[in-house]
Amino acid sequence: MRWTAPPAPSDLHLPERNPAPEGGRALDARILVADDDPLVRDTLAEVLSSFGCQVDSRSDGQEALDAIKDEAYDVIFLDYRMPALNGIEVLREIVALHPEAAVVLITGEGSEEVARNAFKMGAFDYITKPLGRIEDLEIVVNQALERQRLRSENQNLRLENQGLRSLISSKYSFSNIVGGTRELRGIFDLIDRVASTRSTVLITGESGTGKELIARALHDRSGRRERPFVSVNCGALPDNLLEDELFGHVRGAYTDAVSDRPGRFEQAHQGTLFLDEIGNMSQNLQVKLLRVLQEREVTPLGSTRRVAVDVRIVAATNIDLRQMMEEKHFRKDLYYRLNVIHIKLPSLQERRSDIPILVSHFLAKFCADMRMPLKTFSPAALREMMRFPWPGNVRQLENVVERALALSGDQTLLDVADLPDEVRFAQKVHLPEIPENGETLDLSALVADFEGRLVLHALEKAEWVKSRAARLLNLKRTTLIEKMKRLGIPLRRSDREGAS
Repeated sequence: MRWTAPPAPSDLHLPERNPAPEGGRALDARILVADDDPLVRDTLAEVLSSFGCQVDSRSDGQEALDAIKDEAYDVIFLDYRMPALNGIEVLREIVALHPEAAVVLITGEGSEEVARNAFKMGAFDYITKPLGRIEDLEIVVNQALERQRLRSENQNLRLENQGLRSLISSKYSFSNIVGGTRELRGIFDLIDRVASTRSTVLITGESGTGKELIARALHDRSGRRERPFVSVNCGALPDNLLEDELFGHVRGAYTDAVSDRPGRFEQAHQGTLFLDEIGNMSQNLQVKLLRVLQEREVTPLGSTRRVAVDVRIVAATNIDLRQMMEEKHFRKDLYYRLNVIHIKLPSLQERRSDIPILVSHFLAKFCADMRMPLKTFSPAALREMMRFPWPGNVRQLENVVERALALSGDQTLLDVADLPDEVRFAQKVHLPEIPENGETLDLSALVADFEGRLVLHALEKAEWVKSRAARLLNLKRTTLIEKMKRLGIPLRRSDREGAS
């Protein structure tokens, strides 16, 4: 901030000011003024004192530096040109000793380049000689104090969030997996027992239950922790690209192969390879993967050279691999090769008591990320979240908390209205009106209609994978199929879409 067209210092007439003017309040600040010009030094000291500030004055850079070492100042006015040490040299020391102090550089006219350099070093603002408008000086001090207040609040907020995170971490967390149910504690114990082995692990559970977190926990607790953890989503790539991704290729293997590229197996050498959505892998690739697991060697595409790999395999799926084996879609020999250690993750619906813990964890995480004060959900909102079935599991809960915070504005207490409609209205069932004119309701038809809509909803959520839909409804797969036949629901989505 530069002062405009000022009069000479000798002509500057100070208005009468009270330390705490009516309708305002004194500036509670400790200020140092360092300038070798006694008129500038005394003028600034008088003006700043009239604001209610405590002001110390020094006549050269070395005196200023000595004062800074003895006292903590909120704002420091430094003349650029001073004997002993100039303002830039003192600024450098202030940034190292008291980075929270706001430094205002005093320069002569035409010293913008000096000011720019000072900004780069950490100066807060600059003013020019000769001195001028008192109002601008008051603005500078106010802005400096406001910056310090915000910094202090942010620091307190970080400490508060760190404290909450630490509490959750120490009491309910295991390698970023939050929860305290008996099922989770059993999983944590199993991870600790098998992490140091090289045994292949199969992790099963619904989408959003944290399968990759478990895989990372296995890696982080193993002797391979210093080596790579490599993740591949087997359901995200077509067959030919997935084979290239896993095994790599040599130059000329196909048209676009302009250079050798190692596959994920080689990249994970001496580390851990996480194969997510293993149930979506084609039978052709299943055979090749089985060979690698047996021989501990890979052959890049276009090559006859075998490359030895030392990799710990962790696979994961949300599909019932046993059912896939029965339907001849997944090889039994690969299943038993993968399923040496089996970790089954419970759905969030099966560990409802963890919901308040998870909500607190996500609140602390996102409040810190968004740099906002720590917020909470009302008891009514928590009750709604405890009742909701969470088909998307922990990932869905995390998204709901993040959404509520992002839309919360200045409010610190989040209520039911801050939850998305799918959570708020999930438990609301609209009952038909009971007739009063002698007519009757067909209860069986109403129940069948509701049952049919619920089954269809579960099928859509499960993308018409019947084993997954059955789990959502807490049914056996055969029972679900019987219900679909009785309710007239086609067994395949394509049949339903064709009928519509």
